[in-house]
Amino acid sequence: MAVRKFKPTTPGQRHKIIGTFEEITARVPEKSLVFGKKSSGGRNNEGKMTMRYIGGGHKKVIRIVDFKRNKDGVPAVVKTIEYDPNRSARIALLFYADGEKRYIIAPNGLQVGATLMSGENATPEIGNALPLQNIPVGTVIHNIELRPGQGAALVRSAGNFAQLTSREGKYCVIKLPSGEVRQILSTCKATIGSVGNSDHGLESSGKAGRSRWLGRRPRNRGVVMNPVDHPMGGGEGRASGGHPRSRKGLYAKGLKTRAPKKQSSKYIIERRKK
Repeated sequence: MAVRKFKPTTPGQRHKIIGTFEEITARVPEKSLVFGKKSSGGRNNEGKMTMRYIGGGHKKVIRIVDFKRNKDGVPAVVKTIEYDPNRSARIALLFYADGEKRYIIAPNGLQVGATLMSGENATPEIGNALPLQNIPVGTVIHNIELRPGQGAALVRSAGNFAQLTSREGKYCVIKLPSGEVRQILSTCKATIGSVGNSDHGLESSGKAGRSRWLGRRPRNRGVVMNPVDHPMGGGEGRASGGHPRSRKGLYAKGLKTRAPKKQSSKYIIERRKK
């Protein structure tokens, strides 16, 4: 995966940096694994705008991605690597030996024609999904479950990876991309390797229109509003706006929003870096 820059023939091209799409092998998704995505434009059932800055955007279809990887013991061949407009990572189409087809998040280094497996007896190789108790300590992993059978919830976006650092009884200690170190049950599944499309963070849209293609309308800052519209609005000249807060007055940038007595806090060994 690489990125490409353009000659500055137009103002939009000048700052545009996008992926090369060289790893993608199919242009049309598998028809049996997609369904239409409805766009609300930020309106509720009465047509009233309840979410600002949403609207427009290119038409999309949802690809049904298998995050559970519960087809244990059945080998699958990677048929294609595809683009998915709903996520930063690429997806891979698997053809299972029994005829079933499924999409998975494509890990870094996965090639068309590779054979993948999930379950306790799978080998710890790129793209295989195993319970954490069967994965060697120090392995780079992604698509991590928080509860057995729930499906992957952590480490799913482009270029991300976590590391299995140690084991403590029935728990495994995982270092997450945020820097948080936490315990996860050893019976939870994870996939070997890091998520593909690692250069996604280097991309630059180059122009406002690309945001409109993604369904994002122009967003105006609270500081430039009037006092009636926002707590940070008003003031003579260019006032900074006081303590950063939301339109409803809730503090931003520093206010802890995690519940202090949250049940899962006991599994967190080290909090993420600020």
